[in-house]
Amino acid sequence: MILSVSRRTDIPNYYADWFCNRIREGFLYVRNPMNAHQISRIELSTEVVDCIVFWTKNPAGMMERLEELKDYSYYFQFTLTGYGRDVEPNLPDKREVLIPRFRELSEKIGNRRVVWRYDPILINEKYTVEYHLKAFEEIAESLAGYTKRVVISFLDYYAKTQRNMAGLQVKSFSDQEMLYLAEHVAKIAAKHDMAVESCAERVDLRSVGVEHGSCIDKRRIEEIIGCRLVVKKDKNQRRECGCVESVETGAYNTCGNGCRYCYANFSDEAVNTNQKACDPTSPLLCGIVHPEDRITERKVKSLKDTQMSLF
Repeated sequence: MILSVSRRTDIPNYYADWFCNRIREGFLYVRNPMNAHQISRIELSTEVVDCIVFWTKNPAGMMERLEELKDYSYYFQFTLTGYGRDVEPNLPDKREVLIPRFRELSEKIGNRRVVWRYDPILINEKYTVEYHLKAFEEIAESLAGYTKRVVISFLDYYAKTQRNMAGLQVKSFSDQEMLYLAEHVAKIAAKHDMAVESCAERVDLRSVGVEHGSCIDKRRIEEIIGCRLVVKKDKNQRRECGCVESVETGAYNTCGNGCRYCYANFSDEAVNTNQKACDPTSPLLCGIVHPEDRITERKVKSLKDTQMSLF
């Protein structure tokens, strides 16, 4: 099993205590977002967890707790952009805090286990293509040697993200603008010894040096664990998404970063309510188990092909 921690919320930033308690106790609960009374119990033993994929914009909560993950294989996807607080309102300063934190994490776990994400890319009167290229180059220069891979994606429009972005006056990308930006991003990344991949893009960017990538990356995980995986593409993701199957641990409306482009938060009020309901000792990320809830053991197993070692 590959554990996704998490597409729905920033667990390393806000819920590190909860997650480490779950690792220690060996299981967690996840409430089904489509059926509120259905809860899955997920085993977390090293016998079934092949790799943990962390998603974060600020791994502050995990930095001093990595030793608690010593028996697990894992890597971090660290989103670091050039936006200000008009787009990412609750993040600390990029130059003073987040870039140094990225470097520190890389020094602790190695530059192949920290993936830089510059996404999603949106444009308006302030955040122009030229602005993004300048910001990308500054960050790339700052992270040179601290990562080997950067992932880019262009903003996807959902009804809830459009509501959250009201006032930003976001413009649509043309295919030509995407190609131009991607080509120059690839050149900047190459200068700093980084490979660039795209995330679930409909436009083929390979002609300008950007390969199709995946966040839950079979090849990367196989390199980390030193063993082949028997795993299929995740059918629950978009057609363009290259991710393989994983088990999601997070919950919607729980992330405190407040990013205006976020598809996982529907309202600030719901986020505040859910964060207040978080008990670090509970099997559930937020809230409690009610009498009418039904808890079902999710069948999980290792995906390792133990017949063939890569190294």
